[in-house]
Amino acid sequence: MGKLLCDSTSLPEPFQTSPTPAIQWRDQKSSPPLDLVGTANIAAAAYAGGWEDVLGLEEQQRRNLQRLHAKGVLWKPPPEEDSSSSMPSSSSLRSVVFRLSHGGEVSSDGNCLFTASLKAMGKEEVVNVRELRRRTVKRFLEDFGSEGLEEREAIDDAIRHMYSPDLNNGWGIHVVQEVKLLAKKENRFDLDSAIDDLVHLGMQREFAAESIYRERCIPVNDGPSWAKYMLISGSPDDEYDIITLQYTEEGLLSVDENREGHAAAFGDDIAIECLATEFKREIYVVQAHGSDAMVDEENCVFFLPHRPRSQVKELPFFLFMKGTADHYEPLIAHPAAVVSQEKVAVVL
Repeated sequence: MGKLLCDSTSLPEPFQTSPTPAIQWRDQKSSPPLDLVGTANIAAAAYAGGWEDVLGLEEQQRRNLQRLHAKGVLWKPPPEEDSSSSMPSSSSLRSVVFRLSHGGEVSSDGNCLFTASLKAMGKEEVVNVRELRRRTVKRFLEDFGSEGLEEREAIDDAIRHMYSPDLNNGWGIHVVQEVKLLAKKENRFDLDSAIDDLVHLGMQREFAAESIYRERCIPVNDGPSWAKYMLISGSPDDEYDIITLQYTEEGLLSVDENREGHAAAFGDDIAIECLATEFKREIYVVQAHGSDAMVDEENCVFFLPHRPRSQVKELPFFLFMKGTADHYEPLIAHPAAVVSQEKVAVVL
């Protein structure tokens, strides 16, 4: 509801957005994605990590995830970068083998990163999603404010690329590009009135909406506007509503006016790194690709590392993503007996 489509006799297929591109905000020393190594058959077991019950998996994905649970992943504390520091370090942490099981479905309401993170950390009973968003944004603003001018400009550029792209470029990669705008809830009546005025003058409604929203709403194109955006959980108590303009190379495709205010800001790579920094622990996104990704079965599962901008003080937690779908689910990491590095499925 609340979505205006441009009048056209042929509309393109719905577009599934691609993962967030690499950005300067992430630590340049971060490792590349780690993929599964070695081959092994899974021994028959009473419990295979719950993967047999997960919907939407191809058999090659399921087999590899079950193998991952059976053999485990070995996590090693990151090496100290500054041994002269007097601050407590990750040296007190020890290598751990984890068996990763599926933590259950979470709602596809835009809050999945935060809901899944709370479940993966076992904190869903002590912190709610809105509070976790607030902590994430507070961490971002503190770190953003402490950066130099060049670093802040790089972060602004990354945000602009994701949420306010240059519509003159990028069409060799994308079929549809989205522009995110923020409308104050208290201003929605005035915005609707202004749109109606243009419609009465003969302008097609979706173009009238595009014009008014672009003129009067806040674009998500820098650190401060990203902070406002990432606070939005789809609650009536949010200060802003998210307006989404979709474009094809030919022009405006649709305007999602989000009239009920239920749209939430999807957690991106910047948010994940802020979570990692806030909790002083690494976060790994386990991505399982299907046959459409054109990868062989032995290499269909990847670990995407997100490291804190501070020293690691706690054990990591893990999130799951099916292919490139914009949806996170929790993984439960069960510590297991330490085995030799050669026997585990992955060394992180």
